[in-house]
Amino acid sequence: MPEPYRVFWQPGCSSCLKAKEFLTQHAVAFESVNVLADDDGLAALQALGAKSVPVVSQGQRFVFAQNLRDVAVFVGVDGPAKGLAVTELVAKVERILTVAQSHARQLPLKVLRKKLPGRDRTYLALSYHIFVIAQAFLEAAKGGVLTFEFFERQPSEAICDGDAVSDFGALVAVDFQAWWYSTNAGSRLPETLETYYGAQSVDDLLERTAWHMAQHTRQLAAVIESLNITLSDHLSTADLAGLPLPDHVYDDEVPLNAETR
Repeated sequence: MPEPYRVFWQPGCSSCLKAKEFLTQHAVAFESVNVLADDDGLAALQALGAKSVPVVSQGQRFVFAQNLRDVAVFVGVDGPAKGLAVTELVAKVERILTVAQSHARQLPLKVLRKKLPGRDRTYLALSYHIFVIAQAFLEAAKGGVLTFEFFERQPSEAICDGDAVSDFGALVAVDFQAWWYSTNAGSRLPETLETYYGAQSVDDLLERTAWHMAQHTRQLAAVIESLNITLSDHLSTADLAGLPLPDHVYDDEVPLNAETR
């Protein structure tokens, strides 16, 4: 009898949630291992030689789960259909950057240091993280390597409120537009980009960048609305169309409205 699958994850991780939902939708049974709440689970992940989540494993075999097509091959099911064209994804990223800037400016000072459920991530860090995702893509797109450490970046002391995060996001948006212009609107793109989970096609990495940003923007919107604040802007159904977002905004195992520390 084959060994069971395990999914190593942490709360608030967009790719983790998407991987769990993907396996569930394909009726693939798995053991759920929250590495932030299970020391033995974290040790098991490290014993595999993996240093980040999400990871899907079976025995000593494992696959990084950022790209669901890799997960599909690993567990033997059909992978996701081909996604949006690069030009469409670029437009999605630009729209998400705009909305995330608006959300950041609506974060009240009194809640900036409040933490998300099950995670050592503040509301301020969540808003900052959205723009770091785009920066990480640009690092690879400009010939560098997208490392996992990119996603662990925290706002500097100078980025101390929502306005400062939004200003940072505006700079990232300018950088993103400049990169797109430098490719002659996509006519000069490399075949693959380097990441910590292997070489990825431009469209695959850009797709993940877009929905990863969108998912955290949805989380930020939910946080703001929970404070009885009306959003100045929001991601519409049309803005999100074609992106392979998780069904849940946060996580079904650790809900966004759970008690925080």
